[in-house]
Amino acid sequence: MSIFSSILNKIFPHDHPANTASGATAGAAAGPTAAPGSASAPAGTPATPSTTAAGNSQPPVTPMPTVDVEAVLTKMQDSSGEKLNWRTSIVDLLKLLGLDSSLAARKELASELHYTGNTEDSAAMNMWLHKEVMQKLAENGGKVPDDLKS
Repeated sequence: MSIFSSILNKIFPHDHPANTASGATAGAAAGPTAAPGSASAPAGTPATPSTTAAGNSQPPVTPMPTVDVEAVLTKMQDSSGEKLNWRTSIVDLLKLLGLDSSLAARKELASELHYTGNTEDSAAMNMWLHKEVMQKLAENGGKVPDDLKS
């Protein structure tokens, strides 16, 4: 499992599309895909009007449920008892989530997120990582305040 998938798993509910679409949770409850060769959609799958339109075989675009990332992380911070600056520090964010915050892990995360800067400049990489993780959380259905994305 990628480091970013682990971050998603810690912040988003396990049945959230950000987790199930990334393959982060194997066998998650109520997956929207039908088994190969299946004639009908599985129970619990939302109606798909776009598949009934003439010539349209693309899956419907359903809005992703929003998760208040700030509220989730603040609650985790409150129950952790530790004083972590997750709002600006990727190291503290990873620690809050119970993930490896080592330089090697951050370099791996930088690679996953296509960081093009010098990974030996850990300060610049860390600032970029924090901003990029917050941006990616927002892209995956997270409600992230603008000040955390910049």
